[in-house]
Amino acid sequence: MWQNTKAFHSTAQFLPPQTPTLPPTQQHTTSISSSPPILKQCCKFSRRELAIRANSSLLLLLASQTQEPSGLSKARAEENPENPNKSEGREEISSNSDGCTDKVPTKKAFLDVSVNGEPVGRIIIGLYGDTAAGGAARFTNLVTGASGISYRRKEFIKIMPNYVQHGGVRSYGVDAELAKKTGSNLGADKLMEEWEKQNGNCPGTKNVARSVGIVVRDPSKPPPKLKLVAKKGKLEIDEEEVGMEPNGTEFVIAIRDSAELDASALVVGRVLEGMDVVERIGQVKTVQENTSSPYFRVAKLIGDKRAVVAERGFNRPYSKVIVTNCGLLE
Repeated sequence: MWQNTKAFHSTAQFLPPQTPTLPPTQQHTTSISSSPPILKQCCKFSRRELAIRANSSLLLLLASQTQEPSGLSKARAEENPENPNKSEGREEISSNSDGCTDKVPTKKAFLDVSVNGEPVGRIIIGLYGDTAAGGAARFTNLVTGASGISYRRKEFIKIMPNYVQHGGVRSYGVDAELAKKTGSNLGADKLMEEWEKQNGNCPGTKNVARSVGIVVRDPSKPPPKLKLVAKKGKLEIDEEEVGMEPNGTEFVIAIRDSAELDASALVVGRVLEGMDVVERIGQVKTVQENTSSPYFRVAKLIGDKRAVVAERGFNRPYSKVIVTNCGLLE
């Protein structure tokens, strides 16, 4: 017995050391967890403690990633300083560049007004020489008389609840002859181009309260009629114009926002002083409209000239509202 034990020990000295065989699950765990003794100690924790420690470690990891050193954040703030007015300034530049808001008057014109020979005051108008150059130049020439014709001694012909309208100068008679002598053109073609540009670039109501606009077209004018005419032995279809277009000298002053004027008036300025005078003009009694009358409707439908004449008289003041003097202020 002793000899066998001695032989076994002598043989074991020459054999390589053998590791004990473990079950498959224990082999897998042992191969993965070849880690320092710290993890071996962690394995002694309960599942609840492990879950709490894992959640706290995750929170610390997220906080370290999201939190920024104060020095780094300060450096970034110096590189990109916050300017709350930066976007507002950009919007302000874009809104001013299109000539729709915050227009700056370049000249000042005045109109002295009387009602039935009694002076009621002076209206001072700022003209937009930058955004409506053609319209402002036309108004300047008419208040100064540089075109040979002037608004002086001319009447206001229409008084509406939202605006008052001046008749301008006539395209016939003495006014037309004086305009021809000075080479002035009373047409509204160039003003129409500015009006189309203004309507295209500026959304919303253009003829707001206190605004002054030159009438460049008649929105109530009916469309041209088609008729057959003989030309060079052939029958051709031609358009017959009904009524006359404004000559670009009539102007309107808005008492309140008047979106209905956007279809006919080019804004050239605004009232700086004397809105009380404009409101005084708006209080003058006028000829009442009679468009609801069946006789007027039938006459207008069949093209009776008497209906056209009567329609022109609607909203005309009973009193004479005249511009007694006008010009530019320095």
